Amino acid sequence: MNRELFAGHHKNLGIGMQLFSDDDLYLLHGATLDILQNTGIKVIAKDAQEVYIGLGARFDPKKQIVYITPNMVEDALRAAPSAVLLCGRDPKNDVFLYGKKVTFTNFGEGIKVVDPKTRIPKESTKKDVADATRLCDAMENIAVYERALGADEVPPQVQSVHNAEAIFHHTTKHAFVGAGCGRNIKAIIKMAAAIQGGADNLRKRPIYSPLCCPNSPLSLNPDTTEVIIEAARAGIPMNVLSMALSGGTGPVTLAGTLVVHNAEVLAGLVLAQAINPGNPFIYGSSTTMMDLRLTTAGVGAPELGMISAAVAKMAQFYHLPSWVAGG
Repeated sequence: MNRELFAGHHKNLGIGMQLFSDDDLYLLHGATLDILQNTGIKVIAKDAQEVYIGLGARFDPKKQIVYITPNMVEDALRAAPSAVLLCGRDPKNDVFLYGKKVTFTNFGEGIKVVDPKTRIPKESTKKDVADATRLCDAMENIAVYERALGADEVPPQVQSVHNAEAIFHHTTKHAFVGAGCGRNIKAIIKMAAAIQGGADNLRKRPIYSPLCCPNSPLSLNPDTTEVIIEAARAGIPMNVLSMALSGGTGPVTLAGTLVVHNAEVLAGLVLAQAINPGNPFIYGSSTTMMDLRLTTAGVGAPELGMISAAVAKMAQFYHLPSWVAGG
């Protein structure tokens, strides 16, 4: 098992960023509960709607909005484990996430690769996915692997399944692969279970976690809820990762965007814990600001670092492991 670093840890060692006081965190949490209960989350898929309604949520069928109560959020937070085990095909690559432990992964997803012979950029292929996976598998500072490229030569509706197949064959580390929809995650889980010797063994030693993204602002699309539900049924970790854009799909202020982001992730948490109380859950973020001149996401902008630090602090407040983007 990897032995990683700790950030902060209330000692005068290393560097850190103290963005919030305890009172600040309570205020952000309270604002989030207010949004979930009074503004609500748009949920389109009927099976997910039924889960929320079964918990006692109010539902507006005309607007397809679920109003999540504070009690539902608090129950989900109590149910979710504060530590998550991410298993590798080789147990020496197991990663245990908890507290302020810090570990690293690669960034995804590159949309093109530079051909090593011609030096000309080209669309990535399934072979490129496999090659990138082997490269990251050999890098000791990458603890878990996120798909770095996509198999662009296959139909996009099933690309995630092809990505997973290439990745499973070429890494000994825990793999994060976006599934895209319920049909695809069922296929990917089936592959992972076959590798581990059955669904029960996969639940005990999960080598795979899906990433899924809400649609900001304040919407869980059917693909996202399908992935959350299927991952929870399989008992594997999941990463619900908001990609809100401050000034675009979120409020122009970073604090306002953080509250919207928080509401989206907690709505996913409530759904996951309703399906399988105690299911491993990772609080994810690739939230940043929108460059209003170019209408692009400011990945690498200072605001991304600020919101990532804020998200990590919110996750610690909730006793959940976090996954944040870097510049």
